Amino acid sequence: MEKIKELRDKTGAGIVDCKKALEESGGDIEKAVEILRKKGISKAAKRSERETSEGVVKFAVNDTNTEGYMVKIGSETDFVARNEKFQSFGDDVLKVIAENTPESLDDLFALKMKELTVKDTLDTMSGVIGEKLEIVDFKVLKSSGSVEGYSHMDGRICVLVSLDKSGETELARDIAMHIAASDPKYMSPEEVPAEELEKEKGVYREQLLKEGKPEAMLDKIIEGKINKYYEEVCLLKQEFIKDDKKKVEQILGDAKIEKFTRLAL
Repeated sequence: MEKIKELRDKTGAGIVDCKKALEESGGDIEKAVEILRKKGISKAAKRSERETSEGVVKFAVNDTNTEGYMVKIGSETDFVARNEKFQSFGDDVLKVIAENTPESLDDLFALKMKELTVKDTLDTMSGVIGEKLEIVDFKVLKSSGSVEGYSHMDGRICVLVSLDKSGETELARDIAMHIAASDPKYMSPEEVPAEELEKEKGVYREQLLKEGKPEAMLDKIIEGKINKYYEEVCLLKQEFIKDDKKKVEQILGDAKIEKFTRLAL
């Protein structure tokens, strides 16, 4: 099993193919690598350094809108990303996530997907297609209220949002749409780390001094700039994408955003 694991790490081939290659090579790892390469089963060794800048992000929610699931799968080219088999693989992985709600990528890779594990299925697809494929990340969002998602740019960006009130899926979707476009870093000003604020203040102070602003005015001006900074990075303080006369916090009514998560290529 140790040799099978080593061979898989080197080639990305599935367990069955690695076992057969080791048997054929008499247990010699390097010969087994060559056997797999000659068979065209694995090209992972050559692909390992390539970037997977293309791909797809997919999301789904359960029937009661109390759980949402999202997965980001990378490929090297847009041609593969648009391939029906690749898209179908993404749907299958999403289904596995929904059914098992794993806590880590390792947990996800170990789960069964038809006859093979998710990892073995991914490796097999990668070998057949001839491109590096990878499951980059996934998210599971649960709530006793409402969960909804939004997909943007043909699956290049996906967002999940949870609200604390049931029956607010339309509002949750609108907020998810907003997040897809605005990419906030934080929910509210209270979440911005103190060191980040101090860094911003230092930059503003230096800029203002170079502009010749009086020392006595600096704190007041910096306070205004920090408020503008909050409007850029904090979801609740951003101008709502569907009505820029209102902040996101003003369109919530008596609902509260519990959590949001965003994945993008």
